[in-house]
Amino acid sequence: MTRHTDTPAAASLPVRVVEVSAVRRLSPHMVRVTFGGRALAGFTYDGPDQQVKLYFPRPGQTAPVLPEPGTDGDPMRWYGAFQAIPEDERPWMRSYTVRAHDPASGTIDIDFVLHEGEGDGPATRWARSARSGDVLGMFGPSAYFAEPVPLGTADWMLLAGDESALPAIGTIVEALPAGARAVVYVEVWDGAEEQRFESAGELTVHWLHRAAPAAGAPPLVDAVRAAVFPPGSVFAWLGGEAGAVRALRRHLVGERGLDRRSVHFTGYWRRSLTQDDAPTETDLAEARERLADSP
Repeated sequence: MTRHTDTPAAASLPVRVVEVSAVRRLSPHMVRVTFGGRALAGFTYDGPDQQVKLYFPRPGQTAPVLPEPGTDGDPMRWYGAFQAIPEDERPWMRSYTVRAHDPASGTIDIDFVLHEGEGDGPATRWARSARSGDVLGMFGPSAYFAEPVPLGTADWMLLAGDESALPAIGTIVEALPAGARAVVYVEVWDGAEEQRFESAGELTVHWLHRAAPAAGAPPLVDAVRAAVFPPGSVFAWLGGEAGAVRALRRHLVGERGLDRRSVHFTGYWRRSLTQDDAPTETDLAEARERLADSP
């Protein structure tokens, strides 16, 4: 086992321990953490919506306990060793999107939603108090769980999600080529949570506020259902609370007639459940749908 290393990740398996170099509050419910250190040497960022898995230390630990990456390149062997760590020592694991990569400084940015109440889990607790020098474990980006976003393959893109999807949506719209069109629906708490995007594409953004919904700005699922879509072919990217994402996918495929293969969907979180809870029958059904849609 290893608790901390500042050497580059083994070429065969992208396992690292990364160090916080800066923390910036973007909004009342979003914080951006910049990670650096020698472990990010050789880090590659191949496109938008790049996912990594972060490993958070348990109480009393200054760094997460992780298996050595080994040299055989077998992620399942590494994951088996991770699962074998005693539960009271095993880090909490959460999935996040790399919001930005700065090759010149050798840093990456990851945005954390600061949930409240029942959603105040280990990642939120860590992000609230994060400071320079803190360390986390990281696996990825990796082809093992990457799903490239097909930019420019349709007449326009539909992007829909809540604040947990904002980092991924931000990377997608910033990667749009000139002339590409995207329509974005984002549900956040209120106007203070809105963000500005830079894009070479033609971007239309609809901000939906849960705290005080305005006329014409209902919750996310209702907003997309009521939308008048532009003409032409569409690729849809959906992310956020799992139930809302499933409802949107059913609407797009069942009522709008979109091909299942033109709808990318990810449930980032589950209402009243955490990633540590066992998958529900609905979660398993979603996984089966993903397999059925795979080429």
